[in-house]
Amino acid sequence: MSTPLGLAAWRLLTAALSPVARLLLRRRAARGKEDWTRLNERLGLSGQARPEGRLVWVHGASVGESLSALPLIEKLLEDATVLVTSGTVTSAAMMSQKLPRGLSKRALHQFVPLDTPSAVARFLDHWKPDAGLFVESDLWPNLILAAHARGVKLALVNARISARSAKRWRWASKSVAALLAAFDMVLAQDEEGAERFRKLGARDVQVVGSLKADAPVLAVDEDALAQLRQAIGARPVLLAAQTHPGEDETILPAHDQLRARFPDLLTILVPRHTARGADLEMLCGTRACRRRSAGGQITPQTAVYIADTMGELGLFYRLTPFCFLGGTLVPLGGHNVLEPAALHCAVLAGPHTMSAPRAYEAVLQAQGFGPVASSSDIAREAERLLGDPQAARAAGDAAARGAATLAGAVGRTQAALRTMLDARA
Repeated sequence: MSTPLGLAAWRLLTAALSPVARLLLRRRAARGKEDWTRLNERLGLSGQARPEGRLVWVHGASVGESLSALPLIEKLLEDATVLVTSGTVTSAAMMSQKLPRGLSKRALHQFVPLDTPSAVARFLDHWKPDAGLFVESDLWPNLILAAHARGVKLALVNARISARSAKRWRWASKSVAALLAAFDMVLAQDEEGAERFRKLGARDVQVVGSLKADAPVLAVDEDALAQLRQAIGARPVLLAAQTHPGEDETILPAHDQLRARFPDLLTILVPRHTARGADLEMLCGTRACRRRSAGGQITPQTAVYIADTMGELGLFYRLTPFCFLGGTLVPLGGHNVLEPAALHCAVLAGPHTMSAPRAYEAVLQAQGFGPVASSSDIAREAERLLGDPQAARAAGDAAARGAATLAGAVGRTQAALRTMLDARA
């Protein structure tokens, strides 16, 4: 079969960029986008030897995909060494802390190579994976097609695709079909996504659910939790987690409305990107605010607490029985609704939940409320829950029950992948 024009053009373009790849990486490193000490990995060069025996390669674009794969990685280690690749500095740091280590369980992390023919070839020559698992939808053409050409068994796991993305992909239908055909199986989160993958050209598409439903609850520093609880005391709390520009501007007016009934209300803003902390401080205007990254402490006078730190969502979800979850008032598809729900934290969410519609539906239906579209909506629901703590706790418990109905994807994924790997042997 001839290579579609789009994929051929991509290969030519990336080959032409290969001579300047190191320069581009150095410029990115200067901006904090790459790890200076590991640039060679992005060129397909590794300082680690390939372990003997079966090696399963798991690729996730960034933190979210990598974390969602952790329960599956634990299972894969029963049968093979696992090589995890990702593309961001943050995900690499997270994986260095989270990946299983030990004599009987070995998982390695490398940065994914740039999608140039030379970097990809060096990566595959060195690691010689028996199977490659791409998490969700981070599809690099040269990497996928070169692995397929070498006989590497490929699976797209925890696969999801929105109606909007599927429509956009149809503009390059031949290239997308060729890419998806390289996968031996596609393990989709839900039937709607599965059908979209089939129409785009994927083969052996199965519905197994979302790996995120089987993820362990977010960790917490118990000392930090105790300190915050002591600082907050009996004050009512409005938590807005994983927020983006356009959402904080909606949360703060809701905060102002709620202060009319709850004068000692504390609003906690946890931005999705911690670099926005200073911007949020400016956005607060005359509201008394403190920034966690700057060492700010909650005092009785603090109206808004900006939690612009990494890896502390588990801390804040444990502080309150409900929250607003970001990425839903702006068209980003929403962040992981199962994380707060699993910690008995009910969820208010805007209309943009296309990243995981089944998960949002399960949680919001179990609660019996949750959709919001404005400051007034958020203030109304928050006022009801803050005024009835028993109802708020019951809502958090209901959210946890809703999330629990989605469990089991890791086992189903592992079973499907064993079939694929055994077929290779």
